[in-house]
Amino acid sequence: MPKIITLTTDFGLQDYYVSAMKAVMLGIAPDARFVDISHEIPSQDIMAGSWVLKNSAMLFPPNTVHVVVVDPGVGTDRDAIALQIDDQYFVGPDNGIFSILTEQKDYKAVRLTKQKYWGQEASNTFHGRDIFAPVAAHLSSGVDLEQLGEPVEELVTYRWAEPIADKDGLQGWVIHIDKFGNLITNLSASLIKEVIGDKSVKIYVGNTILDEIVNTFGSVLEGEPAAFIGSSGMLEIGINKGDAREMLGVQKGAQISLVLQK
Repeated sequence: MPKIITLTTDFGLQDYYVSAMKAVMLGIAPDARFVDISHEIPSQDIMAGSWVLKNSAMLFPPNTVHVVVVDPGVGTDRDAIALQIDDQYFVGPDNGIFSILTEQKDYKAVRLTKQKYWGQEASNTFHGRDIFAPVAAHLSSGVDLEQLGEPVEELVTYRWAEPIADKDGLQGWVIHIDKFGNLITNLSASLIKEVIGDKSVKIYVGNTILDEIVNTFGSVLEGEPAAFIGSSGMLEIGINKGDAREMLGVQKGAQISLVLQK
């Protein structure tokens, strides 16, 4: 059965970048099956790329190879790496893009030093085509991870702000905003259950105050904001048939507070 290779990038689709990567991989692994996870990661936004990867990659069948190119440091001294997490393989820059996955799971990683698995000539600005794509195709074709380079014990980490719990409730931050303008926070359903339980809270985000966590958008009137647990298991703020980022004037990094009511 042909191996699956996924692609996650900030390249968009108007240029030749994605098709060039696929062309290189097909030259090495002609039976590869491609799945585009996303090419709309905001430019150079490592946190957004890491979030999208975390919520998709581990759902794929065993031995899937994930090519991840959100790489503001391309051409610098940042390392190119490949790693294995459980039964999934990843290829990309060592810039923190894999942090959310590696902080939760054990991994095995190598620095991509074996140039015979690269393209014929690596440019300074398109490692997606010249290093990551050919390495991914070789992995997909059965080359062992250890053959690709030297072992790496510790990867670059991208530290996410941790929620704060105290006697007054919970404080967190907006860590991602999806295509619909939903504000995704770092407050998990399990943490909210542990700290808040069934107690009454008010939810403060930007200049907006919400009185409760509801089931979904449709639990409030059209155009009204709603706080709910999204598909990622995290608290989200959305607008029923609207864009919370625009309507509430909230950007990534904004504080969100769940304040217990006496």
